[in-house]
Amino acid sequence: MNFLGHLYFSNNDFALMQANLYGDFVKGKDLSNYPEKIQEGIRLHRRIDNFIDHHPAVIELLHKLYEPLPKVAGIAVDLYFDHLLAKNWKQFHNKEYDVFVNDFYSSIDFSNKHYSDQFYNMLTKMKEINWLHYYQFMEGLEKSSFGLSKRISFPNELAKAPAVFQNHEKLITVVFYEFMEDAKSNLNVNY
Repeated sequence: MNFLGHLYFSNNDFALMQANLYGDFVKGKDLSNYPEKIQEGIRLHRRIDNFIDHHPAVIELLHKLYEPLPKVAGIAVDLYFDHLLAKNWKQFHNKEYDVFVNDFYSSIDFSNKHYSDQFYNMLTKMKEINWLHYYQFMEGLEKSSFGLSKRISFPNELAKAPAVFQNHEKLITVVFYEFMEDAKSNLNVNY
């Protein structure tokens, strides 16, 4: 899952949400230089990634999407699942979507010296552009796919991900709901 999925699986713990997102910025197994909450967030981030990477229905979906999205089908599925989570938010969380997003933005702690400047730059852009708000709309999926395609270091088809989504929306949605049901129980989500 992309940003929203990681926030969702943090169980409304704002410090954990920020630490969970930081998981993309940390390499290696030794987390001893970080405070416990950041370690917890990084471990949660890795558990979420591992769970989606090994989920049988997701693996099958990736095989079906590989032809139109070679090398980036996994990235596209992360974006699709965030889009579907945002679009169907009321089915998964008791707080209104935009309230949840704004609460997260308001909670960001820019003073923690354990986070990198690169991470803070990403959070600043996320908040300024309000990325998460747009996830619920097709326009958000288009912008995310296009923007991310430009940041990938190799030639890729990720900009085509919205069209692939529309062509396979029913299948992707079925797999999304199956994944979410399994992930909620395996990752101990309590909403």
